[in-house]
Amino acid sequence: MRIRVVRPGELDDGEADSWRELRAKSGAPASPFMEPEFTLAVAGVRQDARVAVVEDEGVPAGFFPYQKGPFGHGRAIGLGVSDCQGAVLRPGLRLSARELLRACSLSVWEFDNLEAGQDLFGPGSAEEFVSPVIDVGEGYAAYERRLREQSPKFLRTTMAKERRLGRQAGEVRFVFDERDPSALRTLMAWKSAQYRRTGRRDRFAREWISALVRRLHDTRAPGCSGVLSVLYAAERPVAAHFGLRSRTVLACWFPSYDTAYARYSPGLILHLRMAEAAAAAGIGMLDLGRGAAEYKDALKTGELRVHEGSSTRPGPGAALHRLSREPGRRAHSFVRRRPRLAGYAQRTLGRIGRLRGD
Repeated sequence: MRIRVVRPGELDDGEADSWRELRAKSGAPASPFMEPEFTLAVAGVRQDARVAVVEDEGVPAGFFPYQKGPFGHGRAIGLGVSDCQGAVLRPGLRLSARELLRACSLSVWEFDNLEAGQDLFGPGSAEEFVSPVIDVGEGYAAYERRLREQSPKFLRTTMAKERRLGRQAGEVRFVFDERDPSALRTLMAWKSAQYRRTGRRDRFAREWISALVRRLHDTRAPGCSGVLSVLYAAERPVAAHFGLRSRTVLACWFPSYDTAYARYSPGLILHLRMAEAAAAAGIGMLDLGRGAAEYKDALKTGELRVHEGSSTRPGPGAALHRLSREPGRRAHSFVRRRPRLAGYAQRTLGRIGRLRGD
């Protein structure tokens, strides 16, 4: 077995095809974050992107995308915005995490959305989280029937608000795959304001994330395409979402809306229309992403599992990582597991957001 490390752009077409074939054989949901196009997009905006190519008897048997930092500190590719992480390996490949990290000159590899089934890194998982999903594999009508059974008031209220939006604000129109870049700029402005309003760090203030989203909006590949969905009222955008799709999965990523229309719940209307359009396009699942939210609880039909933690190789670099990262991680976990503390933290973030607004 041989492991060589390259920049993503140095992969040839044959290697990219091997990556896709190995991923298709994994049996895992076809997340667009695990396709070579996502890694290539990250490499276009970050100089630290790398891929370890695992060869067995001269044949590609695995691909491990990551970002390499100082002191041997590695991170999942796109850490902070990637909702599905891990290595793409041939089933049954005899490889250990320690071997892989050594070949990459890494003492630690950090992840926050490691997909279930990544047994190579499983022992390093610090905590498990759920990622709610919407199953539309049997069509939107079947999903809507399920919603009526599990939360009839939610569906009835949301549909009534959509009709009211049309009467009071103008004709409602939905576009599943909007190509107008001005609509993307509008969404990013809404999302930045939402981050500030809720006391959170504005992701779009980081240039590499903004550039990555713009780059992915222009990416059109069967396994990874940017999809901008927009809900209009009287030809004015009132809610929008940018995500990534493969043939069978829509990864929900950046949703937001115009707060002037908040009383109509345009974000919920948008998600229902997205589910309908996704089903019509042959997509079987919408992955709403890790994190608790009322709208996810109302819309979901099931859950995936993801993990947060790190895989380490013994040495001073791993010890430094534990000293710098683990206390904060444990503190966050302590708060998350206690609803009263979590509620207090949420209210504090809201107050910080209001102070920013003032």
